[in-house]
Order: sequence, then structure tokens, then C-alpha cells
Amino acid sequence: MAKELSARDVERVKFTFSIYDFEGNGKIDAYYLGDCLRALNLNPTLAIIEKLGGQEKKKVKMMTLEEFMPIFSQVKKDKECGSFEDFMEVLRLYDKAENGTMVFAELEHILLSLGERLEKSELGPVLKECCQEEDEEGLIPYEPFLKKLCA
Repeated sequence: MAKELSARDVERVKFTFSIYDFEGNGKIDAYYLGDCLRALNLNPTLAIIEKLGGQEKKKVKMMTLEEFMPIFSQVKKDKECGSFEDFMEVLRLYDKAENGTMVFAELEHILLSLGERLEKSELGPVLKECCQEEDEEGLIPYEPFLKKLCA
């Protein structure tokens, strides 16, 4: 097990791992690697998940807790994964009036074209679930959006 993890982290990892151990055999399907890491409040990209052994199909690879712990530790230390504060800083760049709002269309553009791009078909449900209605000027408050998205 990763020695640099606190006892609290180890317990959290064991508990979360047990939730994704659907068969109760001490293993999780590598298909759920990203879900398990996100349940532990980490934000790995799809590329990182793939690099760490995540699979696109179920029942291709199984992973034990001993294999998962170093992965958790590595992703936890990774500074490239954005945090809520990092995302807020980025969206503040689009806040022309400096009042906590941004143009809804710009948010759509960001999500469709930057970083790990969403497909147009994926974007609609995300925006519907996480965004407030835009006002008459086409603006939305971006902090509530990020809070829901990062929750």
C-alpha cells in the first residue's frame, strides 16, 4: 500500500473501493477506475485514467485494492488535475463585468472546444443539470455551475 497516504485516506479508499467491488471478491473492474477515483474527490482526465489502466469496456481487466492504492496516491499528488479554484480562475477570465457572470454561449464554446472536449450531444444534459437559466442578456452565474459540476 502507498505509505504516503494518511490513515484517513486509506480508510476512504478501502470504503470507496468496496462500493465498486460489485462481486465482493476484492477486485473492481478497471472500467470503473475513473468513477472510483472521482468518488474520492479526484478529477483525473480520461487520458490519465487510460494511462493508469482504465478500460473502455467492462470485464477486460480487474484490479485489486493493492493495485488501486498506488494509482489513487499518484492521482492525488498530480497537480495537473484542476480543482474548483482553478476552474473558477479560468471562468473569471470570461467575466467581463466582474460580477460573477459570463455569457452562456461562451461557456458552451469552452466546453465544446477546450481541454477534454464534450460532444454536442453530451453538452445539453450537463448544462441543463448544472446551469441556471440565462438572463435577458445571455448571462449566467458561473460559480453555481462549477459547484454542481464539481460536486
